Amino acid sequence: MALVDLLGVSKHYEAQKILENINFHIDEGERVVIVGKNGSGKSTLMKIVHGSLDADEGERINRQGIEIKMLSQVPKFDPDHNVREAIEAGLGELKSAKVRFDEISALLAEAFDNTALLDEQARLTNFLDHHNAWNLDDKIERVMHHFMLKEYETKKVNLLSGGEQRRVALASLLLQKPDVLLLDEPTNHLDVYMVEFLEELILKERFTLLFISHDRYFIDQIATKTIEVEDCSLREFNGGYSNYLEQKQELLRTMAQQHENLLKLLKSENEWLRRGVKARLKRNEGRKQRVLQLREDAKNNPSRIRKMKLELEREAKHFNRSEGINRQKMLFEIEHLGLKLGDKTLIKDFSTRILQKDVIAVVGPNGSGKSTLLKALLGRLKPTSGIIKMGELTIGYFDQHREMLDDNLNLIETFCPHGGDRVDVMGQDYHVYGYLKNFLFPREFLDKKVGVLSGGEKNRVALALLFTKKVDCLILDEPTNDLDIPTINILEEKLQSFPGAVILVSHDRYFVDKIAKKLFIFKGDGSIEESYKPYSEYLEDEKEFMEMDAMEAEFSKSETAASVTVQSEKPKALKLTFNEQKALEKLPVEIEALEAKIDDLNASLADPKKYEKIGISVLAEELEKTKALYEEKVDELLAIEEKVEEIEALKNS
Repeated sequence: MALVDLLGVSKHYEAQKILENINFHIDEGERVVIVGKNGSGKSTLMKIVHGSLDADEGERINRQGIEIKMLSQVPKFDPDHNVREAIEAGLGELKSAKVRFDEISALLAEAFDNTALLDEQARLTNFLDHHNAWNLDDKIERVMHHFMLKEYETKKVNLLSGGEQRRVALASLLLQKPDVLLLDEPTNHLDVYMVEFLEELILKERFTLLFISHDRYFIDQIATKTIEVEDCSLREFNGGYSNYLEQKQELLRTMAQQHENLLKLLKSENEWLRRGVKARLKRNEGRKQRVLQLREDAKNNPSRIRKMKLELEREAKHFNRSEGINRQKMLFEIEHLGLKLGDKTLIKDFSTRILQKDVIAVVGPNGSGKSTLLKALLGRLKPTSGIIKMGELTIGYFDQHREMLDDNLNLIETFCPHGGDRVDVMGQDYHVYGYLKNFLFPREFLDKKVGVLSGGEKNRVALALLFTKKVDCLILDEPTNDLDIPTINILEEKLQSFPGAVILVSHDRYFVDKIAKKLFIFKGDGSIEESYKPYSEYLEDEKEFMEMDAMEAEFSKSETAASVTVQSEKPKALKLTFNEQKALEKLPVEIEALEAKIDDLNASLADPKKYEKIGISVLAEELEKTKALYEEKVDELLAIEEKVEEIEALKNS
């Protein structure tokens, strides 16, 4: 049953149609992402679902008593509240319910047959279960730690930056766990570690979620359904971003329309995505086997864990070594660079060279010094120690404040300051409109003042302007913020064809994986690591190291305990249950059948005759269900096989 239904909803702003006779619903447990160009109606749809914006026509129906909450772009707080108080402000009902539950439990210890108290206890149990609010204080600490708010705990919330205030508001909403949570660009102002924590929390807590995001890895991890807003209507796709791309391409193949640019983009994106996903899947399979083996080794020999860590470190060093002599022109030579802001060391003893065709992503936690490095390269910050030597070069700079734009100029004046209507882009002559059309601007925008544009539109203007400059090096600080996915795709295409060096700061893992050939990884303690690995792969390795460290610590703890307490009891005999023995016989056959079914479904999705007859969405949904069942069966078989190996090891010991 749907929690929220929109039936025949339309919304207009003056003469402009935004949504026209659309139907939409969200069921309990669904995580729905809304995608589309900026200005297509994504936020309008979300506000209508929330109830803060009325539709012009149609009906909004929500299940009685449900709680729908939305993350505001500009949160409002009690001016007297500090950060902890602001987070806890929305948790009063949950805290009261827990206090009352404890009171009733104490009363029932003496009057265990009181029906009224038992009924109230059952209601409170369901309420606390639904909101997972049994250990709120622990959850508050955990969320504050992962969102880097603990250090501001007692600071007045209104003294924080806009990004920090958004994190406070997001933390409070996540802890409240409403029946339907609405998030508009939740990963803005979060670093990659915060985004990973957000992903884990949403999945673990089983949120019902409607969200807008340009973070394509986040969409893939979280979304169970994708809604595209286009031409005032909605189109539904199963799964996340990669599924959306595949299903959209199949859909476009069946339509007798000219979508050459979009098809080209989708083909390019799909090819890259397929390579990346296959590589990640292959790596994840190996990693899973490695962790299973590691757990087994940990029982017998902790030195093997250390050996595996050394192998991983050796592999990382291989990735971090550039091969041969590079004769490209040197743009920057950095020697023993040190940078401090006040008492905080942001960079210490960093040396490297940046060459003419380097594409470098500067990554790491918020506040670790990434933007500071960019400012040092631009000559806007003087190093505390060391030197930065610059070759003969010109730099194009894109910052989050769009300092290159003049709000008083219109678009033609911005791109043609000396008159006329032509612009030179990397040696090619364009009419201003012809060029700006590539950045999704309609002709009527040419006379608009920059000052009246939205933040996302200003970002598009700034990026378009940047590529008209004749420069040797582009330096970009969070270029994907406030951009929609179609514009990010355009940016990626422009960067891939740019002949000079690119140095960018970004938390967008998908964007970094696709663009960067090298990483400068800020570790948070002033040190910077260089790597040639894809960023998502580096993060997987980092997790693996953390798992190994935790296992070593656990082993040491167990070893210490064992030296104090002598185990006198023999271990119980380990054997397979009757059901496990049967499963061990049946599962390989079932898995083989599921593999064949997956192949058949993939073949049907590639065959127009079949998918036109059955339906793309039906086939795609069946494929997702089959893949999920396949993973479940494989995990079950692996667990039983692991137990068989333990039994054999005990027999041989």
